[in-house]
Amino acid sequence: MDEKRTIDVRRIAPGERHPLIFRTFDGLAAGESFELVNDHDPKPLHRQFSVQREGRFSWEYLERGPGLWRIKIAKTV
Repeated sequence: MDEKRTIDVRRIAPGERHPLIFRTFDGLAAGESFELVNDHDPKPLHRQFSVQREGRFSWEYLERGPGLWRIKIAKTV
């Protein structure tokens, strides 16, 4: 898919971020991805992916702060 998906969570209420991210991920086909934009390193989100979507995702840092983090999250299977 050529369409670039980006989720910028900096202006989304904290309680809505992870559900939106997981809904977006679950809607992907294998091999598709989206870019996550945040104002901090989303380590808790990575841990949650590791538990809830183990073996089904890849996580690639595109930018690592200090004020902006960009992560490519892809569905692998």
